[in-house]
Amino acid sequence: MTEFTGFTLFALALFAFALILVWLGVVTVPQGKEYTVERFGRYTRTLSPGLHLIVPLIDKIGTRISMMETVLDVPSQEVITKDNAMVTVDGVVFFSVLDAAKASYEVNNMQLAILNLTMTNIRTVMGSMDLDELLSQRDKINAQLLHVVDDATSPWGIKVTRIEIRDIQPPRDLVDSMARQMKAERDRRAAILEAEGQRQAAILRAEGEKQAAILQAEGRREAAYRDAEAREREAAAESEATRLMSEAISSGNISAVNYFVAQQYVHALTSMAAAPNHKVLMMPLEASNVIGALGGIAELAKEAFSGNGQGSTGAGWPGDPHAGHDRNHGHAEPVTGAGESVMPQLGGPGPHR
Repeated sequence: MTEFTGFTLFALALFAFALILVWLGVVTVPQGKEYTVERFGRYTRTLSPGLHLIVPLIDKIGTRISMMETVLDVPSQEVITKDNAMVTVDGVVFFSVLDAAKASYEVNNMQLAILNLTMTNIRTVMGSMDLDELLSQRDKINAQLLHVVDDATSPWGIKVTRIEIRDIQPPRDLVDSMARQMKAERDRRAAILEAEGQRQAAILRAEGEKQAAILQAEGRREAAYRDAEAREREAAAESEATRLMSEAISSGNISAVNYFVAQQYVHALTSMAAAPNHKVLMMPLEASNVIGALGGIAELAKEAFSGNGQGSTGAGWPGDPHAGHDRNHGHAEPVTGAGESVMPQLGGPGPHR
């Protein structure tokens, strides 16, 4: 009975030891991680996500590496630019592990190494640039940092995906100077635009005045052309009237001569009476002669429209039995007067009173 009890205890102990060995030999790797396996302190293989078996007491898990992309904050640091401006810069780094073995055994404290490498390269890249270039070309800075840091971390089995400069803070006095500079630049641009607008307005105004002057000159030229044409026609009419008068005189038509002289006589009296500074008109001859001249003109018109062939030799001439009809008596009588030196007995005496 005692031997049976000892054997049972041995069997139970052996079974428990076997369970412990099995427990130690079974490894479960979660998704997004990889484990390195070491045998007697030497790397042998890498366990991917899933269920794995190792040799208990001989193999052990070395490093548990996260294969997911990791974000690392870059703390603020002061950087002196190429033009000796002091700025405060911080940023972020995105990286992921591609080879768990290299990340475990090629570098000690992987995240600290990446952080220090990024900070030193930030000072190197940004220190070679002017402040204006630093503030306006963040994409260029990010690309240069990514290229340098990624090349440096490739032997570690690490892929740096992105490096972003998060904030650049110049000193306060420098910010105020930049604000004044920006305001001056905007004022200069506004002045240039205003001057350009005034210049354009002056050009357009000059163009308008030029067009107006051209149109006015064309109007004056057209008016002068019309005036010249009117004067030409008037001269032609006057020439034609003179020609007809000459033909009438040469043919012995004294009535036409009387009409022409009486018309000029009336026009002269009209011009004398229309003068603005004449209050009293002194007639050079009797008014009855003027009225008689008008009567002679009327007689000429009557003879012209009657068409009876009884044309006289002149109204108011001595010896003409058909001229100088009295308005009340309707018969002609010879007239003598003071107007014989201008036109022989023009129109006869005035009407009987």
